[in-house]
Amino acid sequence: MIYYQDEKYLIRTMNESDPAVFAEEETAQGWHSSENKFNMRLKDMSEGKCIPLVAEICGERAGYINVYPDCKWGAFGGKGYPEIVDFAVLEKFRRQGVGSKLMDIAEQIAAEYAGTVYLGVGLHSGYGSAQRMYVKRGYIPDGSGVWYADKICPQYADCTNDDELNLYLSKKLMRNKT
Repeated sequence: MIYYQDEKYLIRTMNESDPAVFAEEETAQGWHSSENKFNMRLKDMSEGKCIPLVAEICGERAGYINVYPDCKWGAFGGKGYPEIVDFAVLEKFRRQGVGSKLMDIAEQIAAEYAGTVYLGVGLHSGYGSAQRMYVKRGYIPDGSGVWYADKICPQYADCTNDDELNLYLSKKLMRNKT
């Protein structure tokens, strides 16, 4: 399904050829990646749990984002709110507006399900640009504190500043009337 298209951008549903391309591109830029995480999104889509989106710029895959309409984990898990999960733009396509376009479409989809959307953002410096973007888009911390490995990290607990250390943010949306 195509969610957005103009002369530069195409935002569409992820397909079976995307996992190999993204895993290869992410590995080439030094990220820890595998096809497994993308195949999991395709499986979740087939089960009606996830809407995985891919952005292309001039025909090249540039980034991806996933919307889980009724997420069961995280700070708002099980409350009927959608979560935006696993959002990335390949480094060679950054600062071209593709990340904003992906977020726009993900938020539009989320608004079809609830008036609030949430996401978890990593706390190490690799997430710095994402942290700034979320704040600019109106996301605020949920108030539950830092999470580690899908659980609230208690005060004074030991944890590692890796991809499992997150802060959950939420945003009120203009609910679509469909």
